[in-house]
Amino acid sequence: MIQLRIEGLRKRFGQVIALDRLRLETERAELLVILGPSGCGKTTLLRSIAGLERPDLGEIYLEDEMVFSKNIFVPPYKRRVGMVFQNYALWPHMDVFGNVAYSLKVKKVSNREVRRRVGEILKLVQLPGLERRYPHELSGGQQQRVALARALVMEPRLLLLDEPLSNLDANLREEVRMELKRIQGHTGITMIYVTHDQAEAMALADRIGVMESGRLIQLGPPMEIYERPETEFVARFIGASNLVSGEVGEQDGRKILRLQGGMEVPLPGDLKLLPGPALLTIRPEEIIIARDGPGLPATIKNATYLGNAIEYRLAVGNLSLRARTSPGGAYAVGDQVFVRVIRSQPIGPRRRHRRGLAPH
Repeated sequence: MIQLRIEGLRKRFGQVIALDRLRLETERAELLVILGPSGCGKTTLLRSIAGLERPDLGEIYLEDEMVFSKNIFVPPYKRRVGMVFQNYALWPHMDVFGNVAYSLKVKKVSNREVRRRVGEILKLVQLPGLERRYPHELSGGQQQRVALARALVMEPRLLLLDEPLSNLDANLREEVRMELKRIQGHTGITMIYVTHDQAEAMALADRIGVMESGRLIQLGPPMEIYERPETEFVARFIGASNLVSGEVGEQDGRKILRLQGGMEVPLPGDLKLLPGPALLTIRPEEIIIARDGPGLPATIKNATYLGNAIEYRLAVGNLSLRARTSPGGAYAVGDQVFVRVIRSQPIGPRRRHRRGLAPH
């Protein structure tokens, strides 16, 4: 069942177009991550869904209810949408119980029901026994859980999260990320999660939507976004990537990519490409380095130890490539080696998505 549907959403701030004819659909119980750089419109999208921002054009439906159009604007408190902010936005003068119970009391829920629901939700976010602590007495991760509990206690039909882990350190981010995934699975609530962190998106998402300049430019499962980027922007933004352009041809029955300067790069045999101009993305882990051929001669220009891998910068003729290998058998700067590409992908749309992405 469709939980959220957005049609042609547009929002302008002065000369800046924050949302540009954006279309999106999410299904019930889906965890959708909106990924993109600062200023691409991610937060404006969330605020528009929540009713905290009024778009200029378009339509927003929650389930079968229209909550925004040219002549309709349902206020935030009637949308049944929860939102967790980057800065948590907890009341400093209220304890944990008071922060979580506040919205229930505003809606005049009985005290008995308030105690029951707050108790259940604090247990769900693993904060039982902390009801009387104040925000300044909690760790960053605990404060984030309180903010999440406050949003969930109202039993929203949609939960929006605006870079909720950006203020946490790396280890705590991973811990809370796992908690979010667990809670989403337990409650079955639909979540839309905004971030600029690619690793976070890959770890959390059922689907990822990549935004650029107010547009949703690709939408799909994490593996598809990573392995089959449809634009150069997506290829560059999602993980490290080598972008190589040239002319696809054949030599001795094998496909090759002819680069400027006459260099020829052998292509994997299973790559489906017609002869002609092409832009390929080659992930660093898809490049094999060896001291002996076969392969293209290359020179190690830089080596960076990453713990579980070593990342190399390679000069292959006039081409600069990034490769990533296991820590064993390290090469030194200046070493002459040979490289082979075991997999590459053409950049460009291959299909029209079943839902959620409008071609422009």
